[in-house]
Amino acid sequence: MDLIYVVVGIAVLLVLTGAFFYFRRLDRPGPAPTAEDVAVETRRAPVGINGRLGKSRTALGGALRGVFGRSALDTQFWEAMEEALMGADVGVAASAGVVERVRRAKPETAASARKLLEEELKAVFAHTERRLSLDGNPAVMLIVGVNGAGKTTSIAKLAGRLIVEGRKPLLAAADTFRAAADSQLRVWAEQVGVPVVAGKEGSDPAAVAFDGLSAAKARGRDVVIVDTAGRLHSKQNLMAELAKIRRVLERDGGTVGESLLVLDATAGQNGIAQVREFANAIGLTGIVLTKLDGTARGGIVVAVEQELGIPVKFVGVGEGVDDLMPFDPDAFVTELLADA
Repeated sequence: MDLIYVVVGIAVLLVLTGAFFYFRRLDRPGPAPTAEDVAVETRRAPVGINGRLGKSRTALGGALRGVFGRSALDTQFWEAMEEALMGADVGVAASAGVVERVRRAKPETAASARKLLEEELKAVFAHTERRLSLDGNPAVMLIVGVNGAGKTTSIAKLAGRLIVEGRKPLLAAADTFRAAADSQLRVWAEQVGVPVVAGKEGSDPAAVAFDGLSAAKARGRDVVIVDTAGRLHSKQNLMAELAKIRRVLERDGGTVGESLLVLDATAGQNGIAQVREFANAIGLTGIVLTKLDGTARGGIVVAVEQELGIPVKFVGVGEGVDDLMPFDPDAFVTELLADA
């Protein structure tokens, strides 16, 4: 009997000792995550647009529910559908075109009309290249936009995505007019682990852009992202400055693979004028549409591509680093019509 007590006592002691060291190990802080750790976690937890369109989905869905609740596909039905699309800032021309194509298909029920509407909206975005052009050594991306569109934060988020994809970006802070603009960019850059090249306040933005390109070559960075000062598209002298920056970057046979306009989705149809003017100044290759989660004007995506033929390449649906995502047209249209 005494032997049994001894054996049991030893077993209990071993269990308690093991538990002590196990929980002690758990309490110790582990090493700080590396950039690769962050990249792996990002790959494991991809984000999507589902549930992220908020106001646009509610506004358009609510309006279309009234349309599809009608029993007759008469003139009032088609007019109401067109008004619902225009209310979501799809635009007059784009809305009329989409509705006319659905109408010509002669659906017999409201359900079939809804299906055709979804197909027509998706067709607006079909056969468009949305991947970034990252040719060149290094690849050059010129980022432009008006004040307050979210340009600086979008640049940092874009750099973070490139790191996840195995790229080595460098940021050139060519916004030399706004006080502490490069400081704001540096704060974001530190969060994603990207180096920044900046100039003195008031210096020539084109010179800073060229210095960034030179630094990227010297440091073996394969992408240089050039931030520019926010500017009103109606100011011709400032638009001419953008053209100069591009010319300097393309000196000696260089190429600017991407000229991206950061566009605030809450601007709605007013954003169309911005797109036109920036496209005329530097030749846009794509749009980064920000604040899409906070507006009822999500239809601006349709208007931009239908009327101007410039692809939306990324959309911003939140404040986090992961909340800038490649634009998926099918997922966007499905989500936009989810409440219809």
